[in-house]
Amino acid sequence: MAVRVMTMNNLDIAIVSVRGSLVGGEESDELKLTVADLFEQGNRKLIIDLSGATYCNSLGIGTLVGLHTMYTRGMGQIKLCEMGKGIQNLFVITKLISVFDVEDSRDEAIASFRTRESVHH
Repeated sequence: MAVRVMTMNNLDIAIVSVRGSLVGGEESDELKLTVADLFEQGNRKLIIDLSGATYCNSLGIGTLVGLHTMYTRGMGQIKLCEMGKGIQNLFVITKLISVFDVEDSRDEAIASFRTRESVHH
């Protein structure tokens, strides 16, 4: 699995793109370390782009749930986007679709952070 990071507005919004399989082990460790680093740097709005994710198992889901917990406890928020049918079905079956904020596209995920900002200010 490969992880790519892009940030907007000085870390205000970070986008992490995942490519390959989310199956635990070293692959998930890279994602965890990358996200933990962003969190340490002060990021509280994270988008995980799953367009390149080909497969996800229970360990991969566990990793995403752990990251979600870290951000939620730290008053942050994670949005998932570009979820393929296979991964989306997994989230529906496990009922995690109601836990995570899932947007269809990266643009919609970015826009949903911006709309929430304007409501709060």
